[in-house]
Amino acid sequence: MEIIVCIKQVPGTTEVKIDPATNTLIREGVESIINPFDTYALEEGLRMKERWGGKVTTITMGPPQAEKALREAIAMGIDEGVLLSDRAFAGADTLATSYALFRAIEKIGSYDLIICGKQTMDGDTGQVGPELAERLGTPFVTYVKKVEEVNDGHIKVERMIEDGYEVVEMPLPGLITVVKEINEPRLPSLRGMMKAKSAEITIWTASDLGVDTSKVGLAGSPTQVVRIFAPERSRKSEILQGDVSSQVDQLVKKLREAKIV
Repeated sequence: MEIIVCIKQVPGTTEVKIDPATNTLIREGVESIINPFDTYALEEGLRMKERWGGKVTTITMGPPQAEKALREAIAMGIDEGVLLSDRAFAGADTLATSYALFRAIEKIGSYDLIICGKQTMDGDTGQVGPELAERLGTPFVTYVKKVEEVNDGHIKVERMIEDGYEVVEMPLPGLITVVKEINEPRLPSLRGMMKAKSAEITIWTASDLGVDTSKVGLAGSPTQVVRIFAPERSRKSEILQGDVSSQVDQLVKKLREAKIV
């Protein structure tokens, strides 16, 4: 099988800071990690390769330091890493991101399956996988918790739903997004880490992909962050006087006045 796993490098903390001038994340001095849900996608790609053979390629889009995420993926056992890095890609929303990934996958050529994590911990939208599938014109299944089998150009999976799961069979090539219940990601091996150090990372710019620059980065993003702010927290306290019965009556009255009860 020819498998492509899409990953993203995200801040390794919830204590992120925002540049007030650009409304973008301040990444300097902040540790970056592979998006946690994407580690499950990487692991599933490796398990499928071990079970059915083939090759696993990982793609990420980001600044030059995102190469570190690809080397971590190679240390886990991934065969090849591709980095999409260009100032033209900066500020991309999910639609612009899916377009860049789409052009990269077109450049790679043939594939059987694309695997994505169900969402990223920084954006939390869960949109890139489905948008990418739509651009490629391939079927997709989201919230996959188990890959049952791959046979005769089809894949059978269990898809998580609110009150259980459903079994879905999909023709290949296709795309799935996975949840954390699907597996337990492995740790990089010593041999893998040695391989990752010397691995050649393919780097593609906007020019290499031949993208329409009006469809990438801020220019290609119909959704843009206009303002980011922390909500103001106001707290007003009052001590009720009297005995317990009187305090209860006062409390009920105040709650009714506030239309809480």
